[in-house]
Amino acid sequence: MRRKPLALALAATAVVATWVAPASGATPDAAATAPAPLKWGPCPGANPPKQLQCGTLKVPLDYRDPGGRRIEIAVSRLPSQKPAQRRGALFTNPGGPGGAGLGYPLGLAAQLPQQVLDTYDIIGMDPRGVGRSTPVTCDLTPSQLKRGAYPTYAHGPADIVREARYARGLAQQCAASDTAWMLPHTTTANTARDMDRIRAAIGEPKISYLGASYGTQLGATYAQLFPERGNRIVLDSVLGPRGYDVTAFRLLARGMEDRFPDFAAYASQHPEYGLGTTPAQVEATYSALARRLDAEPQGNITGTLFRGLTLELLYSDAQLPELATMWQTLKAGKPYPFEPTPDQENSAASRLHVLCADSRWPRHQLSYQLNVLVDRARYPKLGASTANITPCAFWPSEHREPPVRIGDRGPSNILLVQNERDPGTPLAGALKLRQALGQRARMVTADQGGHGVYPFGANTCANEATTTFLTTGKRPAGDLRCAANTP
Repeated sequence: MRRKPLALALAATAVVATWVAPASGATPDAAATAPAPLKWGPCPGANPPKQLQCGTLKVPLDYRDPGGRRIEIAVSRLPSQKPAQRRGALFTNPGGPGGAGLGYPLGLAAQLPQQVLDTYDIIGMDPRGVGRSTPVTCDLTPSQLKRGAYPTYAHGPADIVREARYARGLAQQCAASDTAWMLPHTTTANTARDMDRIRAAIGEPKISYLGASYGTQLGATYAQLFPERGNRIVLDSVLGPRGYDVTAFRLLARGMEDRFPDFAAYASQHPEYGLGTTPAQVEATYSALARRLDAEPQGNITGTLFRGLTLELLYSDAQLPELATMWQTLKAGKPYPFEPTPDQENSAASRLHVLCADSRWPRHQLSYQLNVLVDRARYPKLGASTANITPCAFWPSEHREPPVRIGDRGPSNILLVQNERDPGTPLAGALKLRQALGQRARMVTADQGGHGVYPFGANTCANEATTTFLTTGKRPAGDLRCAANTP
């Protein structure tokens, strides 16, 4: 799967933020001391694919203290099979935060054009705190994981007060865990620094990059911290210049509104689901189901979880039948299974670590009360949930570095690719990053819905523009709008 769904990953809030320290990006870190060459060997697992190679690199826990404690980062490589055509390494990130990326090169290889696979060694990694890279925990219980990723949909101030008690307890739980020493250091900026250590360890003077969703924040951060070490950088499904901060989390409700009409049209054209024969009737079904589940949950499906699962299943056109089936099941009063998998504790915990350490979230309940009041009216389908308070409001604040500020200084080597109706990283946020990057970037927008453009999307124009950039370095002369594919 391309990226872990938010609702399955749980925890606090949903997708994330961008940050740094000194403008040079290196801090007095290990840039002065080259790491030992990375040694490749078989990947972990019972039957690891032979073509994928893996290795482990030790990096500083705190780049401000490069001689101090070290952690391990798990790295993978899918080598180019055409050494004569190979021009470097393409680092990748599937999204998150909290998404493991060690096996991601294999998923990409099934979809990437052959000329891209010939051009690069494809590099994957589990970011710090995730999977096999010194994983973090918040000791989340099965019931906490079943609650879903979103705060309660708040109908009034009392719902915010109750959510604040839960959020505070979750933050305290993370701060009391066995990996609490990782709290200040599990950040996007440090993951970008880890990437640069990997670059040095594999002997590449520069790297190219393909990152999706939260991976766009990571890629933009790397380009800001190490502008001269990036070659061809593709940011797909784009967060704003401040990454997944409180504003971006609220913007998920805008994404729901942008994308929902696509599903309403689909469901109304398939009357067998019984959700309505017009888009307006489908929308009315959504509102009725959400109200009913708010009043009386069906199994562990609350109104809040119903809204969150709906957003998640809007991520892909291929998931629309599953979304319609979920609604149909719940409308009939039947149980709909939602069971988190064991690995989701780490995914949810690492998501919280990054979201809450990367940026400063409001700490006073009044801010959330005002935000809920605004967003419940502006984006009624989800806004009163994504504007509610999260554990980030109670996160330990010691030893934080300031956010990385994304700007327009550096090489013109960035391509943004974006769906117009993206529920997870709405176009409104992508346009802000485009503005912040100035002449460093070009932007390709595709007239399609869903989360993710390249190489999994269906828009031929956007896919071809991205492949051309990765294989030749040529970007569109100006920003490009790709019309919808016609059958």
